[in-house]
Amino acid sequence: MALAAGLIFAGSAAEARVGRGGGSFGSRGSRTYTPPPATRTAPDAAAPIQRSQIPNQGPSVTRPGTPAPNVAQPRRFGFGTGLMAGLFGAGLLGLLMGNGFFGGLGGLASIFGLLLQIGLVVLLVSFAMKWFRRRQEPAHAGPGQGYARSMGGSVPPTGGRPTSGGLGAGLGGLAGGLGGALGGMARGTQPQGEQSRPGVRDEIGIGERDFADFERGLVEMQDAYSREDVAKLWAIATPEMAGYIQEELNDNTARGVVNKLSNVRLNQGDLSEAWREGATDYATVAMRFGITDVMVDRASGRVVEGDPNKVEEATELWTFRRDQGGPWKVSAIQQA
Repeated sequence: MALAAGLIFAGSAAEARVGRGGGSFGSRGSRTYTPPPATRTAPDAAAPIQRSQIPNQGPSVTRPGTPAPNVAQPRRFGFGTGLMAGLFGAGLLGLLMGNGFFGGLGGLASIFGLLLQIGLVVLLVSFAMKWFRRRQEPAHAGPGQGYARSMGGSVPPTGGRPTSGGLGAGLGGLAGGLGGALGGMARGTQPQGEQSRPGVRDEIGIGERDFADFERGLVEMQDAYSREDVAKLWAIATPEMAGYIQEELNDNTARGVVNKLSNVRLNQGDLSEAWREGATDYATVAMRFGITDVMVDRASGRVVEGDPNKVEEATELWTFRRDQGGPWKVSAIQQA
């Protein structure tokens, strides 16, 4: 009973803060079930996606442009093996009928003639099978058709709007968080893309305005979740993510509690990878941020979980999606 009570308490505490109730969830396009590269902010492997609208096809799924893995072909029983089995069976039949093992093969002059004919037949059949097999083999795709090569180029940065007050006020900007924490580059001196930074897989050219959008998305998501602003959640997240988060809010309502979040501040962050699929851009960012996370009773406002005077620190990987050059929206959250 004590163990069960401890597990129940741990489960209820883990549901605090946006995303914790669902663990790691959302979609990262074709890379949903591929672990994002490690970064300095999140050096350990991220938790795999547990809930997603993209079905998990297992290890057989390959990215576009990559060769399919070799699949073992079933054993084939061709004309040669059938002929040998038939001849051998005829010999056994003759043996059972009392004519001796080779008596059943009455059309052959002797055992040496039989072996010679069998050898010729086997050679002819083997040659024919090899010839037909060569004609059926598909031509191999030429080099240069890789997935990464098809997504080269640069995308003009999207226009960022000023960060609103409240939780967003006082943040030092993503250049000091996502950009400056890793590259040591001062604000305004960072190049548009991350291609010059070793180890960063940026295939679309993420710029400073994009980093500011990512930081703003982190703050606005926590603020909307704390205020239970469903309309705001659907505006800054993909429909899939907004649906998952709304489920958490509905669960809090059923339990009679409200998850209050405050003091959200990005401490460090960096880009894990960015890529393009058709007209859709994706960017996965590792973020370490401070947050005050408490659960209060919906009727009385009494704190039932957490410390309102304590700022905790969390590290998560957030994936943002941009369709046809539109605004970045949260599409996945993974626990580090």
